[in-house]
Amino acid sequence: VHQRNVAEALLVAGVTLADPARIDVRGSLECGRDVFIDVNCVFEGDVTLADNVSIGPNCVIRGASIGAGTRVDAYTHIENAAVGANAVLGPYARLRPGAKLADEVHVGNFVEVKNANIGLGSKANHLSYVGDADVGAGVNIGAGTITCNYDGANKHRTIIEDNVFVGSDTQLVAPVRVGRGVTIAAGTTVWKDVPEATLALNEKTQIAKTGYVRPVRKKN
Repeated sequence: VHQRNVAEALLVAGVTLADPARIDVRGSLECGRDVFIDVNCVFEGDVTLADNVSIGPNCVIRGASIGAGTRVDAYTHIENAAVGANAVLGPYARLRPGAKLADEVHVGNFVEVKNANIGLGSKANHLSYVGDADVGAGVNIGAGTITCNYDGANKHRTIIEDNVFVGSDTQLVAPVRVGRGVTIAAGTTVWKDVPEATLALNEKTQIAKTGYVRPVRKKN
């Protein structure tokens, strides 16, 4: 009965619910104008959705604020985080406590953000972990990037300044600072500070061996 009453109150306030019978509000949900909430979403604690926010199906949002015009796609989990305006999250994104996203940030599928600030218009679209980090504006974080924040005893921060391009499969071993305008080549392990406007890479030699024969499976 309580959930039905909550759903009816949201509808009266102008919120669009894909199915009023399939929403679960376990705390306080404050919505602006023209908010859309798809089915099977769970809201816990104090949650604020600003104007024109769209929440996809099967999302869990706990103790968070989401700015105007932001789209949250399916199966995204947000906990004790703040999201700016016109951001795009998910599907399958996870914002853990302390995540603070500025306007127009993209956090895509299977990206986890924890105790990190991400600046205006920065993007981490695929398969990355951004933890204990300060990311500037206009940064592109390639697929498979990891901030290596834990040394086995203590957590350390990674600082990525504005307009950095982080290539795929990069490991940033904290504490480390990447200067403004840096390009990091794919597959690089960064363990020292990188001066601004430089290219960071680990030199490797690619070898193509001729005459190689693949192993053959032995028959029983």
